[in-house]
Amino acid sequence: YLSCFLSFFLDGQTQVLLKQREVCITRGHKTTASMDCRAEGVPDFQYAYIHWHRHLPAKAPEWTLYIGPSAVSYDDNSYSNKYSSSKKRTSICTFTINGINSSDVGSYFCAYWHF
Repeated sequence: YLSCFLSFFLDGQTQVLLKQREVCITRGHKTTASMDCRAEGVPDFQYAYIHWHRHLPAKAPEWTLYIGPSAVSYDDNSYSNKYSSSKKRTSICTFTINGINSSDVGSYFCAYWHF
C-alpha cells in the first residue's frame, strides 16, 4: 500500500499546515497513483517550493522532488519518468507515481520550506 500523512510546519510567526488524505493502492489494480497536498498558510503558493519525500520500509526517508514556481527538480534524474508533481488552484500540490510496482510500497509525504 502507498500511504501519506499530515504535516505541520512553522514559518516565522505564521503556521503552515500541509494536509494529505491517505491513499491506499493495492498492487495490480492501478498503475498510476496521485495524491494531493493542501498547503494552508503558504504565502504566494504558486511561487512556493513544495517538496515530496518517500519513506520505504526499513529505509530512511528520502527526498524525491520539489516543485517550484516554474519547474520540477528531482533528486535523481531517473525519477522524472517515475514521479511528477503539479500545482492546482491556490493551495493544492499533486504528486503522481507512474508504473506502480512492489518496490513503491511505502509512505509519501509533502513538505514546505523556504530556500
